[in-house]
Amino acid sequence: METWSIELEKEYFKFSSAHFLIFPDGSAERLHGHNYRVFVEIDAELTQFGLVLDFKMAKPVVRELCDELDERWLIPGEHAVLTHGTRPDGVTEVRYLDRYYAAPHEDVLVLPINNTSSENLATWFGRQLAARLAQRFPDVKVKRLRVAIEETLGQRGVYTFEG
Repeated sequence: METWSIELEKEYFKFSSAHFLIFPDGSAERLHGHNYRVFVEIDAELTQFGLVLDFKMAKPVVRELCDELDERWLIPGEHAVLTHGTRPDGVTEVRYLDRYYAAPHEDVLVLPINNTSSENLATWFGRQLAARLAQRFPDVKVKRLRVAIEETLGQRGVYTFEG
């Protein structure tokens, strides 16, 4: 069996975000930030022109997702205990056990994940990327998509989708 793919690893595939992890025992990290890096691999059938997908077409989609996450405080919207809400004055309040945080709504991004781990960020990113690629390039038949989110050098969470 033969397969083809493109790999995307650009200096500008990055985003800076704040978060805190919640551990299985209920303890949580302090609010802190990372300069995340994004790595993407797309496996698909070759087109009649000998391409999986033109790099020039794929890169803006990845960068768009990075921009959505950049300079935001990432909140796990599906955590069982953490709660969040936006006040009428535009401030988002976040509560976890005895912790209370407040930030301008435009600085906060609530994601449909249960924890802000790099694995969950890679999953969110990968699912968004797959949907956007399918919408924008319906002729591209993605067989496998792999997204890695690196929170610090040498530590990456990886999501793989096989279509």
